[in-house]
Amino acid sequence: MNLKEIKTHFPILNQSVNGHRLVYLDNAATSQKPKAVIDALETYYRTYNANPHRGVHTLGVKATDAYEDAREKVKTFINAKKTEEIIFTRGTTSSLNLVAQSYVGEFLKEGDEILITEMEHHSNLIPWQQAAKKIGAVLKYIPLSSDGMVDLNNVKKSITAKTKFISITHVSNVLGTINPIKEIAKLAHQQGAVICVDAAQSVSHLEVDVQDLDCDFLAFSGHKMMGPTGIGVLYGKKELLEAMPPVEFGGEMIDFVELYDSTWKELPWKFEGGTPIVAGAIGLGAAIDFLGQIELETIRLHERTLTSYALEQLSTIEGISIYGPKDTEQRGGLITFNVDHVHPHDLATVLDSEGIAIRAGHHCCQPLMKWLNVSATARASFYFYNTEEDVDSLINGIKTAKAYFEEAFVL
Repeated sequence: MNLKEIKTHFPILNQSVNGHRLVYLDNAATSQKPKAVIDALETYYRTYNANPHRGVHTLGVKATDAYEDAREKVKTFINAKKTEEIIFTRGTTSSLNLVAQSYVGEFLKEGDEILITEMEHHSNLIPWQQAAKKIGAVLKYIPLSSDGMVDLNNVKKSITAKTKFISITHVSNVLGTINPIKEIAKLAHQQGAVICVDAAQSVSHLEVDVQDLDCDFLAFSGHKMMGPTGIGVLYGKKELLEAMPPVEFGGEMIDFVELYDSTWKELPWKFEGGTPIVAGAIGLGAAIDFLGQIELETIRLHERTLTSYALEQLSTIEGISIYGPKDTEQRGGLITFNVDHVHPHDLATVLDSEGIAIRAGHHCCQPLMKWLNVSATARASFYFYNTEEDVDSLINGIKTAKAYFEEAFVL
């Protein structure tokens, strides 16, 4: 990849922060947007802003075509079997909550077991926690290995005849762990369980093929893959989605409405009540087009190389603790760490003064922080527009912060 040329597509990266070149290393939280996505949004609002599916006028037809074209792009992007299996939502959180309320709430009963891990983002933990409380199901956790991996032997031991539902992240937003989804799905289906995948950290970094993974549900957000905020996707196997009741009621998702009863539209519109997130879908489609020009295989190779370099450089800093797998084949493009005598928030503040953006805190993974025996961590997360120069800036910034706090508070 020509990184210098690629960066020109991202207007936000061409700026200074606190008098320094912006080094953006918070991509696991949200990615930056290329001009192609920004232009797609502007074109929609400037030239054919209208409500899809409802108007026969020219603008309405154009909006409908663009909205449904975006759905087709998503279907191809994750290799879904049918277009009806693509539901537009507000994001990963909305997608997972839809499954919790509709599938789990409808088809699981008291005593059934829901299986997750301690590495889950709160969005892939709380919905199942609350659903289990409501229906009397049992929430269980697959034990993690010491390096933050999911061992398939532990998965086998955790699945029982009572296991009806499993939800697991594809790539941990803290540890970077890439979980063996295909193998876990196979184990789940052998026991008749359904598997849901949180793909928020994977779809724009790895090739994700839902048919190959054989997952039953998969959720992701547009803003983590260069698309707009407020748009996400729920993929579900058609037979499951058809059996599930809608959870939001109103315009567009209905077939016929009478005074005391109503019937619902077919998939996917049954789950898309109200005015659709049309601008978000169009922007997501533009982001998928942009990703197609680079190819995910190339992105993955670049991120592995950059992560290896960053791990090597971080390991030279005395007093640093790095969490997650050491093998970059088993790790996504992010590194979570702590530095002795420097709180993660203090570190992030010092780095920001030098134009370097990282994340600090519990990363919406409080149970995992408890498992790691820490209150918070710092996290640097990479994307294809990041360079070794960005990593060098990070390393130098950490060394500056470490020296400052050691002199001020330790010595």
